[in-house]
Amino acid sequence: MDFYQAQDDARRSTTRLIVLFILAVVSLVVMTNVLVMLVFGYVDAPGQLTLQNVADQFDWMTFGAIGVMVVLIIAAGSAYKIMTLAGGGKVVAESLGGSPIHSNTTDPLERKVLNVVEEMAIAAGTPVPPVYLLSDEEGINAFAAGNTQADAVIGITRGTAEHLSRDELQGVVAHEFSHILNGDMRMNIRLMGVLHGILIIGMIGYYILRSMTFGRRRSNEKNGAPILALAIGLMVIGFAGTFFGNLIKASVSRKRELLADASAVQYTRNPDGIAGALKKIGGSHAGSTLQTSH
Repeated sequence: MDFYQAQDDARRSTTRLIVLFILAVVSLVVMTNVLVMLVFGYVDAPGQLTLQNVADQFDWMTFGAIGVMVVLIIAAGSAYKIMTLAGGGKVVAESLGGSPIHSNTTDPLERKVLNVVEEMAIAAGTPVPPVYLLSDEEGINAFAAGNTQADAVIGITRGTAEHLSRDELQGVVAHEFSHILNGDMRMNIRLMGVLHGILIIGMIGYYILRSMTFGRRRSNEKNGAPILALAIGLMVIGFAGTFFGNLIKASVSRKRELLADASAVQYTRNPDGIAGALKKIGGSHAGSTLQTSH
């Protein structure tokens, strides 16, 4: 297996998808400007909305002002979401029901997990992160959580520790080390933040629509129709942007998983390890499902 080529392909694909994600945000700015021009074109010439009326509303100062406003809304929503996710890997592991495995543990299962993590830390050339065992989870799963390498942790389910051989466990742990070293956790949090910011645009449209009372707008239909159009337009732009943004984010995640698989082969020099683990997940009745509500 040419794992170096696989890593390069995954990184290039990720770069293309991130560029596509940025273009999606730019398109939101453009679509919001078009929506505003349509609404104001209708206000200036009700019942006679033409391309010329819309074009008459355009000027670069207005375009820039609306663009800055949309970017600020997305940035504020992103910052809020990122702050709520910035608790570090320890918070994530504990919220999933994980308990730390202490370095002096004498439990054979915990000892095996800790030894494998220490071995893969040496192979990856990184400090040994804290390790958490999800004792109540029978599914075969593992995760890396944290914003940086400094606060990263690795979580392992009991099903993973019990059902995987040592080679397979090495493959899974090496996979998680790749996520830490390649900054996948930080990238994922930032993408989640931007998606939340895009969603805010749709929510603004929703609350504008909700605040409009039928009786009040019925008596003033001339003023109510443009606001109604603006609200519905913002909802469509925001929710559609969130939907397509999630598709791009899912594609990014898939490519980072492929990169992590290739990196696991690099660290272990054993393609059968991660491959065997994936086969056992597919054949297990519990699969990789986590039972925790979090």
